[in-house]
Amino acid sequence: MYTNKQTFVFFRKRSFLNTLIIFFGVTFFAKAQNATVINIDLDEKAPVISKHIYGHFAEHLGRCIYDGFFVGDTSKIANTNGVRNDIIEALKKLKIPNLRWPGGCFADTYHWKDGIGPLEDRPTIVNQWWGGVTEDNSFGTHDFLNMCEVLGAEPYLSGNVGSGTVQELADWVQYTNFGGISPMSDLRKKNGRTEPWKVKYWGIGNEAWGCGGNMTADYYANEYRKYATFISDWENTGGIVRIASGASSSDYNWTETLMKNIPNNMLGGLALHHYSVIDWKKKGDAVSFTEEQYFKTMTEALKMEELVTKHSAIMDNYDPKKKVDLVVDEWGGWYEVEKGSNPGFLYQQNTMRDAILAGTTLNIFNNHADRVRMANLAQCVNVLQAVILTDKAKMILTPTYHVMQMYSVHQDAKLLPITFESPLYKFNNESLPAISVSASKNKNGQVHVSIVNVDSNKENKIEIDIVKLGVKNFTGTILTSSKLQDHNTFDNPNKIKPTVFKAFQNKKGKLEITLPPFSVVMMEGK
Repeated sequence: MYTNKQTFVFFRKRSFLNTLIIFFGVTFFAKAQNATVINIDLDEKAPVISKHIYGHFAEHLGRCIYDGFFVGDTSKIANTNGVRNDIIEALKKLKIPNLRWPGGCFADTYHWKDGIGPLEDRPTIVNQWWGGVTEDNSFGTHDFLNMCEVLGAEPYLSGNVGSGTVQELADWVQYTNFGGISPMSDLRKKNGRTEPWKVKYWGIGNEAWGCGGNMTADYYANEYRKYATFISDWENTGGIVRIASGASSSDYNWTETLMKNIPNNMLGGLALHHYSVIDWKKKGDAVSFTEEQYFKTMTEALKMEELVTKHSAIMDNYDPKKKVDLVVDEWGGWYEVEKGSNPGFLYQQNTMRDAILAGTTLNIFNNHADRVRMANLAQCVNVLQAVILTDKAKMILTPTYHVMQMYSVHQDAKLLPITFESPLYKFNNESLPAISVSASKNKNGQVHVSIVNVDSNKENKIEIDIVKLGVKNFTGTILTSSKLQDHNTFDNPNKIKPTVFKAFQNKKGKLEITLPPFSVVMMEGK
């Protein structure tokens, strides 16, 4: 069994020596040295970084589906069966591995049969969670699953446990997955789809502790067992992964209760949700933020290390062979909505702050690839920390998009464990680790090192010993800008985009790199 060698330390308190709060994988001490030395190991026991860590989330929320992905097949905007072609192209370039749908909170009010068959026969409902708008069910199961086929992405369906029934969810599985003769497969064929889609990933409810039913952990564990029993792998391929509604942030009791009460053979994955929010009552502006707000956002983002470590430790007690995946299927930054937009639509801009947040979070997931095998950024289009924003026919890619594209080289590559002592990013009397790193080696022997400088003011120098890595020739890509608040707009869509990085040199087997403030760098060695 692989054990992550990293041990990070988080500095925050105001004492002379700084109280150490342990929750990373590498030990951090303040050092009066010019360069941070990063050691990268070749460990045959290290896990592969699952491509599914780079998943996305599409909820019936605001303009994510309608006026986002889906414009309808009569739209003047170029589309394929109603889905925007420019979004399809952008997500293909991102190598999107999976897409979660239809929620979120919406999932536990969604009845899938409302979204199949002739459009004129589909009932309307009110989206009680997000803006109180009318949902006409014009985008349903066929639309979503066919779109996933076009994208080359695995669909991840969230089942309705809160207001649904076991039979309803079992029927949905049969409708999407069974190739033989049955009531649901016959209905699917009647609606124009002969072959099943073979959906692998199934969420059994969403946020059962909150909008999914305000259940206790013990009650939900029993509900999960019941639902999981009737979600059958219709053709006995072993291909269905059942994912339980997991904890909110640091609710470790929830994880403990589910792992204790649900047999491992019924549990394919356990979810975890964590948003980087300064204050739920006053989240702050997405663009007009101060350095203090940036620092607090990154404090919340870097807590992901502690959360993953502690939830994983609980899971290890009940699943020492690590058969159950930790699935962080909602993560990202959450700020106040853009001025003039519907408060229930959660539309926000995306700045360099979000790029730094994304880079550090993905590094954490990579470094915990032995347990974290799936994650979903919230959300894909026009909602929260979106990778794509649209305005009628216009579309822009956000800084978060560019980070995820840069990091796509880690997908299904072997993790290279790292150890280092980080310099500190100091604000007032508090400190954060300034450097975040993960590394991998792919099947072609290429080495990739993703590095984030969290410090908003100071450049940082790092040094990597590359002799034992077996590669000599390095190139670099960087994402940065002149201000943390910089972002792409529909009038200036390319203000922030990746560029060639040249601030490094190879000296006698040592790669010396100078990182600008608030920057994300990807080094590639061949």
